[in-house]
Amino acid sequence: MPQLNGTVPPTSPLNSADYNPVDHLNAIFSHPSSLSSIAKTSDALGTYQDELDEEIAALVQHQSITDVESVKSIRAAKDDLADLFPKVEDVRARAMQTEEAITEMTADIKRLDNTKKNLTLSMTALKRLQMLTTAYEQLRGLSSSRQYKECAQLLQAVIQLMTHFKSYRSIDQIATLGRNASDLQRELLEQVCEDFEVTFAKAEVAQRRGVLAEACLVMDALGDNARSRLITWYCNTQLREYRQVFRGNEEAGSLDNISRRYAWFKRMLKTYDDEHAVIFPANWRMNEMLANAFCEGTRDDFKSILSRSIRKDDGLSLDVDLLLSCLQETLDFEHSLERRFNNASRASIDTLSSDSEKAPVFSQAISEAFEPYLSVWVEAQDKKLSTMIPQYRQQPPKPPDEDFSPQMVVPSSIELFNFYRLTLAQCAKLSTGARLVELSKVFAKYLDQYAQQVLLYYVSERPSGQTPSRFRQLEDTILVLNTADYCFNTCTQLEEKIKGRIDEGYKEMVDLQSQADAFMGIASATVRALVRRVEMDIERTWREMRNTGWSKMEMVGDQSSWVAEMLSRIKERASEVLGMLHKQQYARAFCDNLVDSIANAFIVSIFQCKPISEVGAEQMLLDSYALKKGFEELLNINAQPNTSTPAGYIRRVNQTMARLDPILKTLQVRPSPPEALVQAYLIHIADRSDTNFRKILDLKGLRKQDQSHLMELFQAHRASPRNEKLPPTSALLAPLAVTGGNIAAGGGGGGGGGAGGGGPTLASGIGHLSSAATLSTSNLPARFDPSNFGSAIMNAARDGVDRLGTPTLGTTPSHTPAGAMTPPAQQQQQQQPPSAAAAGRASFDLPTPGGTMGTTNLNENLRNIGKFFKRDIGGFGGRFGGGASKTAEE
Repeated sequence: MPQLNGTVPPTSPLNSADYNPVDHLNAIFSHPSSLSSIAKTSDALGTYQDELDEEIAALVQHQSITDVESVKSIRAAKDDLADLFPKVEDVRARAMQTEEAITEMTADIKRLDNTKKNLTLSMTALKRLQMLTTAYEQLRGLSSSRQYKECAQLLQAVIQLMTHFKSYRSIDQIATLGRNASDLQRELLEQVCEDFEVTFAKAEVAQRRGVLAEACLVMDALGDNARSRLITWYCNTQLREYRQVFRGNEEAGSLDNISRRYAWFKRMLKTYDDEHAVIFPANWRMNEMLANAFCEGTRDDFKSILSRSIRKDDGLSLDVDLLLSCLQETLDFEHSLERRFNNASRASIDTLSSDSEKAPVFSQAISEAFEPYLSVWVEAQDKKLSTMIPQYRQQPPKPPDEDFSPQMVVPSSIELFNFYRLTLAQCAKLSTGARLVELSKVFAKYLDQYAQQVLLYYVSERPSGQTPSRFRQLEDTILVLNTADYCFNTCTQLEEKIKGRIDEGYKEMVDLQSQADAFMGIASATVRALVRRVEMDIERTWREMRNTGWSKMEMVGDQSSWVAEMLSRIKERASEVLGMLHKQQYARAFCDNLVDSIANAFIVSIFQCKPISEVGAEQMLLDSYALKKGFEELLNINAQPNTSTPAGYIRRVNQTMARLDPILKTLQVRPSPPEALVQAYLIHIADRSDTNFRKILDLKGLRKQDQSHLMELFQAHRASPRNEKLPPTSALLAPLAVTGGNIAAGGGGGGGGGAGGGGPTLASGIGHLSSAATLSTSNLPARFDPSNFGSAIMNAARDGVDRLGTPTLGTTPSHTPAGAMTPPAQQQQQQQPPSAAAAGRASFDLPTPGGTMGTTNLNENLRNIGKFFKRDIGGFGGRFGGGASKTAEE
């Protein structure tokens, strides 16, 4: 508010642009007691108003005085400009007068300069005309006497002088002289050509070698056209005999006599070096021109011969051995020409670039004719590989006379890639274009076949009818895992090597990544197979858990007896497996997958233990903590004492086992008071599904009439604003239902519980359970059965499994991701007899081995598995991702 002395502070509301008097008065007189200061406030405002009026009047008076002064300044400036313009015009007139005076003084000097320049030009033209006339007369005399050396010098002078007189062609005398000089040049050209023809026709080259060498100087002076004419004549003359012999005779011109062609030309080059090299100037490179002409003619001959061979055979394939032999001789011949004329070796087959930056001159000069027919050679490699794959299939994974080692791979994989390496080197030598692309596709084709027909065969069937020992079966699985890893890395290297040798335009057509992913899919399946060995061994402990009276427990004690036995068996089997895995990324994948598998089996078993009391749920929670602690030691079970466990693995174990907590913590809450159980469900399970809530009530063993009040209370709390954002159903419970002590498949997204074994199939995963989770182990045999062990892996791959090869728990049937069971598998489960459900186990049958599935689907499934698995193990120090810092941490 204004102060009593009439001044207003800078921050007063009166200075605001959006001033509101009502708001200001309300602020000043905010309390009835402040009304006593109305008179003071009014006086202050009046004083402030008077000051403002005085200040405005002073500003108006000052502005009026300023306007008068501005008008006077403008008038003075206009007067000054009026005086300045006449002075400028006077200076301009004086400058023009000075320029005219200087021009008159220098006019005579300019005329003298022009006269001197014209006189100099006239004297120069006359002197050059005299030189041209003299040179022309001398040249005519020397040409008639064939003194070519002197003729070459004079000819260059005449040509240069004639260039000077092109602008004087309108003068008759100069035009006549120019025509005579041109005629003399033509006469010299014909005379030199005639001398060469006569000399070579009479075989007098040795006697007239000097004259011909000087004649070449004349051809150089006559220009490029004259020189090209002589070079063309010489090449045609030297190759005339070659064309007559090898084109006129079908036997001599056949592919069988290809060596005779090259031998003939080598003799021709020797003759050139001995007799003709001194005739032609070195800068003409006459021997290289001769070689180019030979290569062009020979290439055309081979194209015609190969085309006729195809027509004669009515489209049948050429003799591959003969074709390769001819091509090899041609490449050797081109190589020899390259060394001779390029002064640098051709690029080596085993290097990506040549040491010399100069482009090859004779590369594919002749061999280009063979390019369209190299597909015959590629087909031959295809046939050879088609016979190798069945042979590999019949070989044992490990030679009988060799001891097993954790780094060992199947020997046939090394043999296959060694064959690829040699074949690639040979093809790169023959062609670096479309044929190399064809070969890469052949490589890809048989990499797929090796993955399916050899590696998967090793873990799906046995060459003999005998059942191998458990240790030998584990060795075979490790061998397949090592081989799949070796093939994955070698596929990537092979692709890079092909791209390094192929032409730039074809690089995008080379792709072996899908084959590499397929091998990683096999690695995934073998890791899953190793986990299945442990699952089968601990099945008895799951039965002991399910037979425990969880509803009759009165107090929580130490961990259950079945936990100690399970951990003992897991550590025993894991120690055996981890001792054979020499790469850390696969050891980690095995442990992660094993933990996921047991966590899922624990959840499945919880729903088979109805009813469960609060004490029983607490005991289960304690057991899960004991299992978690045991799992944390699993990765380093064979390591030295005091070896630290990677932090990433510890986090993975904690996250996996934490999936049990919501169910068990909810079961720990007593149904009375009912609000406590409802709130516990909304906090831990955290969904709005009536069906899922009823599953928890069923697990607790509550009677149907006791559930009604709890359901009404749940529906009331669910409708409250703070629970509106909860998901409609929990992916953890949606696929599960409790029926008579058994677990059955749940319904769709709403979690509707099916009853009995004839309900909908449990397609895949329990919600947030890992996509690598295992099947329920309740339907597995108590003993490890090697006869169906590999078949299960093969069928899993054929059915489109998850990243570690097995359908998982957790996704509703309305959506089937990678890894879910296919419809045929679901139909088979729905048709199983009621006894399967009555046996107290989940229904997760794999498709029968006799089921048919196309090779393409198998390939695609293996690749998808490989992509998931590669991404998964890339996070803990594998080759497939993650930096060094992350690897060190985890």
